[in-house]
Amino acid sequence: MFNIERWKEIFQSIQKNKLRTVLSGTTVSLGILIFIVLFGLGEGLKNSYSDLFLRQANNVVFLYPGKTTKPFGGFKTNRRIEFDNSDITDIENNFSDRVELINPTIGFGGVIKYKLESYDFSIQAVSPSNQYIEGNVLMKGRYINQKDIENKSKVVVIGRIVARDIFKTDDPIGKFINIGSRAYKVVGVFQDLDGDNQESYLYIPYTTRQQILMGSDKVGNIAITFNDKLGGSGAIKLENEIKTFLKKKKSIDPTDPSAIRTRNVADELDRSMQFAGALQVIVAFVGIGTLIAGIIGISNIMVFIVKERTKELGVRKALGAKPSEIIKMILTESIFITSLSGFAGMFVGIIFLNTIDKGLQEYFITRPEVGLGTALFATLVLIIFGVIAGYIPAKRAAEIKPIVALNDE
Repeated sequence: MFNIERWKEIFQSIQKNKLRTVLSGTTVSLGILIFIVLFGLGEGLKNSYSDLFLRQANNVVFLYPGKTTKPFGGFKTNRRIEFDNSDITDIENNFSDRVELINPTIGFGGVIKYKLESYDFSIQAVSPSNQYIEGNVLMKGRYINQKDIENKSKVVVIGRIVARDIFKTDDPIGKFINIGSRAYKVVGVFQDLDGDNQESYLYIPYTTRQQILMGSDKVGNIAITFNDKLGGSGAIKLENEIKTFLKKKKSIDPTDPSAIRTRNVADELDRSMQFAGALQVIVAFVGIGTLIAGIIGISNIMVFIVKERTKELGVRKALGAKPSEIIKMILTESIFITSLSGFAGMFVGIIFLNTIDKGLQEYFITRPEVGLGTALFATLVLIIFGVIAGYIPAKRAAEIKPIVALNDE
């Protein structure tokens, strides 16, 4: 029940003991503030790891041909391994239950010309699956399609940076550029969340490149996507099975580590997110330690406050104040100061994280944030312990006999 007299006494006590109130409030505010900032920085680190992988498809295994380091099947060491169209077909046929998309890639160089100007950008011959695997987002036009692959069309899809540098303010769709000695029609412009580097690419159909290379069926790297339901362990199993299959097909020693190399994005994501999660736990523990330090600090201050007011409490008891009234008065003051300071620290922490958001990206911390539920929970925990910290000495003080309290030094 609201008691205006009690609140008058509380505010009089606060006004009379400003330093004590400021110290106890600062302890609570700093505890919450530091916890929220540390927890938010840990969340920002985790966001950075997540963004790094989730910008592109994360259900991808990349296959890279290398050189043998062991003799096998009548072949000597240092034999160069090459992928070809038959490998694509065999992977499709033998692993169709788990493999969804296949993207053969042929990287090559060449002078890019438009009108009288020459340019130097990265060029790759790919399949339509490249759009999903690389996370390319169309700005205008279309991407390479299956008809382009079948017809070996001389079409090209260019990144935003390429379009900007070559065509300036002109619309590139439908215009022709020369790559080497051959003309290609621009059919699309894409952008990429990874930024300028990825947007400096040009993509043509891989079959078109093979035709230019005197009808070659060779490809460079092969990227495959798998069913998301496989999970991390299923992806690793698929990766190993495909590697084993290709080694057997190409007469490579099963233990040769360099002939065929792989990169499993799902496995990298799992390990990186585990690492980021572990860092966040460590940071959170530091924050919890700070919170505990705040709890201990407010406990010590409340013990001191009650001790300091022993004579005052003795006078109150001598004048007829009940022990429950004394406890309520001390607890109300403790709850008021702790709550006010705790929520102030919470809001300052959240505002601080929002303020430094943009400036931490160079330190690999993205969107440092704390959920409102987490912030409220931490604040309520500190308030509850503040109440407990006030209750214990208040109960002891209420049990002291007036004559003992009045004689306290």
